[in-house]
Amino acid sequence: MSVSMRLSRGGSKKRPYYKVVVSNSRAPRDGKYLEQVGTYNPLLAKDDENRVRLIEDRVRYWIGVGAQPTDRVARMLDKAGIKERAATENPNKAEPGKKAKERAEDKASKAAAAEEAAREAAEAAAAAAAAPAAAPAVEEAPAAEEAAPAEEQAAG
Repeated sequence: MSVSMRLSRGGSKKRPYYKVVVSNSRAPRDGKYLEQVGTYNPLLAKDDENRVRLIEDRVRYWIGVGAQPTDRVARMLDKAGIKERAATENPNKAEPGKKAKERAEDKASKAAAAEEAAREAAEAAAAAAAAPAAAPAVEEAPAAEEAAPAEEQAAG
């Protein structure tokens, strides 16, 4: 039978309270356990001495006979100085995930496209302002006035 040292949840909804227990690794989380070796109250301040309470000699006994602590319990044991835990190294911890990278690339490409469109519109406006004023618009107006009397004579 493999034995694990883990947390068993108690307390009420949104008010967790944990027992540090030694149990069969196949038993349910909150089910039957062999021995309770401590408590953990996450609602207390981190520097409060009652946040984690361990029965040190029983913890050392169970580790001596082969009980494997879970990661969270191993952190508690390391902080209490009972069992040293090897530090984990995750170089990609702060790096965003694959989907987040894709979203960032899409956002950057859309921003670049919008910036390019704005630059082209500004260049077109500058080119239109630099071109000389259109003179044909002034010449078309008298031609329209001459056509109106000719239509009146044909109708009369």
